[in-house]
Amino acid sequence: MIDPITLDQLRAFVTIADEGSFSAAARKLRRVQSAISHAIATLEDQLGLELFDRSARLPKLTDQGNLVLAHARRVLASADELRTLAEGLVGGLEPSVGLAVDAIFPTDALANSCREFARTYPTVPLRIHTETLSAVSALVLDGTCQLGVVGPDAPTVGLERHHLTTVLMIPVVAPAHPLAREKGRVTTRRLAEHVQIVTSERTREGMPDRAVLSPLTWRVADLHTKHALLRAGLGWGRLPGHVAAEDLERGTLVRIRPEAWGDADHQLALAAVHRQDAPLGPAARWLVERLGQLCRESTPVTSTPTKPAKKKRRAS
Repeated sequence: MIDPITLDQLRAFVTIADEGSFSAAARKLRRVQSAISHAIATLEDQLGLELFDRSARLPKLTDQGNLVLAHARRVLASADELRTLAEGLVGGLEPSVGLAVDAIFPTDALANSCREFARTYPTVPLRIHTETLSAVSALVLDGTCQLGVVGPDAPTVGLERHHLTTVLMIPVVAPAHPLAREKGRVTTRRLAEHVQIVTSERTREGMPDRAVLSPLTWRVADLHTKHALLRAGLGWGRLPGHVAAEDLERGTLVRIRPEAWGDADHQLALAAVHRQDAPLGPAARWLVERLGQLCRESTPVTSTPTKPAKKKRRAS
């Protein structure tokens, strides 16, 4: 049975390998060389292995020593992570952060903030839920997530709000759809003749429909499906500007202008929310601030072409 090995022994071993000698390791660790030599001799006795070849002027790792070195580095890295985690928990850092995001939130801002979060809080797992409408508020209210990003109509009783950004919702159809040939404003009567694809609540207890102008509705519970159905020409509906932008540029979707709506009707304010009785910890507070900053730094889609762009001829 191997006697207990200490982190001090492993740190001395790794430092000798990195610095090239016992004396250099002693200086690096601010210890006397005899203490370093004793630590390595004890480690070799405990393992029953010769870690260094001392026949030359400078010690050289043996083949066995090289194998042990890789494991020693992993053990020290894990110990450092544990120390960082403990220090963070003592300072109030959350064990994990749950974030529920409405599907219309800009995905680039979300991805970039998560990338930076991982670098800033490497010991804090981030759990992300993408939902629609009142489902976001529900996850925050029941404690599944500490933080949510909701639209303007989501229920927020018992929640604190912090404005993040405004998303432009654009009414679109596929270029082959009959409404794509309409010039200028499209009457509600004309829109009512065609299927409107609507993002709907997953439960009956959710929010009432918003911005529905046609009695002919197809209902979907996620934005990806809605986008695919619109591109397939199966109806008309609204998409967030950041989702529709590439299709509008390529001409695979066309913007329409319903007579019933002014441009201001398509601006949806998104806000971060959390429970009033559960103040955010440092990692969640950082995430709220960074989400807002990245949204402000991004260029919003404020206008889009009303006609499909000319497609570039592909090289044969």
